[in-house]
Amino acid sequence: MFQGSQSINLDAKGRFAIPSRYRDVLLAVCEGRMVVTANPYERCLNVYPEAHWQEVKSKIESLPNGNKKVRRLQRLVLGNACELEMDGNGRLLLPQTLRDYASLDKKAMLVGLGDKAELWSEQSWNDMLDEDDDDPMPEEMMNLSL
Repeated sequence: MFQGSQSINLDAKGRFAIPSRYRDVLLAVCEGRMVVTANPYERCLNVYPEAHWQEVKSKIESLPNGNKKVRRLQRLVLGNACELEMDGNGRLLLPQTLRDYASLDKKAMLVGLGDKAELWSEQSWNDMLDEDDDDPMPEEMMNLSL
C-alpha cells in the first residue's frame, strides 16, 4: 500500500495531508481510520491503517510481559497509539506528545514501507540516511538480490 518517500508539511495545529495517491486506497481499506504510534526503534512515528494496526496490536499484547524490554515496547507502542481519522481534506491531526517524540515540526518525511508508513522529521530522516552503519548484516539479508 505505502511505498516511496515524500516530503510533507505539518501546519501549526500539527495536521498533515496524506498524499493524494494513498487517500482513495485508505478510504477503501479502512474508511480513512488510521493509528499512529511511536516507533520503538527510532525517533519516528509508525502510521498504520486501522485493520493492520489490529494485527500488530494483537502481536504486541500477546508478548509475555515478564521481561523488562517487552514491557518497554508495550508501553511505548501501545501506550502512545492514537486512533485518527482523515478529515474531509485528507489530513490527520497528530497529538503533541507524538510530535514531540519524533521531533516533528513543519517539515517531515512520509516513508512508505508496504503495509505501514513512517513519519520522520526531515532533519532526522536526513541524519539517518547519512549515518554510518557498522552493524553486521543479518543472515536473512545475505542472499537478498535486489
